[in-house]
Amino acid sequence: MAESGQTQEHQMFRPEIITFGETMALIMPEGSKGIEYSSSFQGLFGGAESNVAIGVSRLGHRAGWFSRLGKDPFGRMILKKIRGEGVDVSRTELTTEAPTGLMLREVVSGKTSVYYYRKGSAASLLRPEHLDEDYIAQAKYLHVTGITAALSESCRATLREAIRLAKKHGVKICFDPNLRLKLWSIEEARGVLLELAQEADYFLPGLDELKLLYQTESFDEIVAKLSELKAISIVKGGEDETYVVENGEVSAVPYFKADRVVDTVGAGDGFCAGFFVGLLKGYTHVEAVRLGNLIGCMVVQMEGDWEGIPTWEQVEAFLNNVKHVER
Repeated sequence: MAESGQTQEHQMFRPEIITFGETMALIMPEGSKGIEYSSSFQGLFGGAESNVAIGVSRLGHRAGWFSRLGKDPFGRMILKKIRGEGVDVSRTELTTEAPTGLMLREVVSGKTSVYYYRKGSAASLLRPEHLDEDYIAQAKYLHVTGITAALSESCRATLREAIRLAKKHGVKICFDPNLRLKLWSIEEARGVLLELAQEADYFLPGLDELKLLYQTESFDEIVAKLSELKAISIVKGGEDETYVVENGEVSAVPYFKADRVVDTVGAGDGFCAGFFVGLLKGYTHVEAVRLGNLIGCMVVQMEGDWEGIPTWEQVEAFLNNVKHVER
């Protein structure tokens, strides 16, 4: 699905983890005013899957992300910036068929609100024929989210076909439900997301999402449901800890404490990136979750969807308690 004239460098780049989905232009007011009262805005971008890919790349491993973007200023900006983060985007297409999706975000009185303008976007028109089987086959992991399933029937079909191709070639499947109730109802989402969880090797839900999907507040009931899956489940958003559910056993991994929480957006994607890098480095599941917790902690201390994801050098400095030299 890439544009013609792929470079030899692109063809030789072999991502260890591949992901795909919609990345949108992001417009936010500058300063503390809401959208309605602002005259100055900043143009950014964000998307769960590309956030993860950027995180994996910053942490020193090879990541690929693909999608469809409008052949418009937003699409070109997104493509250039993700490529600039070292992520392979050779299978991403700029199309005149539809525009790049857009989201607006504001924080008013400490509450974040997001407004989507993504119906009929280029990414929502993803179809199974846009997949490159050879590209998926060479990866170690395929990371997908429930956001893609919510965008359209064709996106849902593309997601299922990508999973089928990954299974065919022995590629491990990582699934984050990323439940977005502005995109579909919980009744519509529940069946689809639980079906996709059945296909995963790694299932990465939030605890609040599981309460909605399994229709229970009982942690024991949730663990029982997760234990029926073949997947190793990594449950985010616990009481000061992340849970690993494997073979019916639960391991709790404590959070790192943030000095100051600035922006929680993107923390889950940062966690996923850290967890995947832990797997790529051969860590145990508990060790990989601990790394994910650390990345999530570092992300919430900076504004932005992906901007706060650290490099591997910064992670090592934190773990080794290296003092920052200001001048």
